[in-house]
Amino acid sequence: MAKNAKDLKSEDKSEEKTVKVEISEDEITDDKSKTPETESSKEDEELAKLKEDLSKSEEENIELKSHLQRLQADFENFRRQTDRQKEDLVKYANEKLIINFIDVFEDMERVLTQSTNDEELKEGYELIYSKMKNSLEKEGLEVIPTEGEKFDINKHEALLVQDSPDHENNEIVTEIMKGYTLKDKVIKYSKVIVCKKKAPKKEEEEKEE
Repeated sequence: MAKNAKDLKSEDKSEEKTVKVEISEDEITDDKSKTPETESSKEDEELAKLKEDLSKSEEENIELKSHLQRLQADFENFRRQTDRQKEDLVKYANEKLIINFIDVFEDMERVLTQSTNDEELKEGYELIYSKMKNSLEKEGLEVIPTEGEKFDINKHEALLVQDSPDHENNEIVTEIMKGYTLKDKVIKYSKVIVCKKKAPKKEEEEKEE
């Protein structure tokens, strides 16, 4: 049976609706597949990258901590070694001087045991004195000049003062005990008597008035 025009138009409209529905469903499916899954994938990638960066940072921190611990251990060893060297330096600072005095000590022993009279004893001790003096001078020991020198508070200690016609005011008259310097450092002050001129009688009278 032939279809009339009305029926053909109705079929065409039905097909258009079907096509439209199918297209609309495909678009929805595509949108659903893109949005949640794509976002989840990006988040997973970013999270994986963050975990990787965190792991690298932790490894670097471990290496730095280990390096710091090694440096600290090296520093402690160096400090202990330096302390030991300082202790040894102080402990054996006089080793060279002691060795020199061992020779002098043995010379004294020989003089005492081998001398048969006072003359030999005196000669022996003179040799020992000369040897000891040379050893001390080599170490930088010097006697502080006194008699005839001006009194210096940095080198001398005045035990007494007296008027002396042969000396100027503040000039050292007599040395009571020797003083010494060791390489320009005073290690023992000279004990001396210093000249102190008396004031003339007129000045004394004026002061009394």
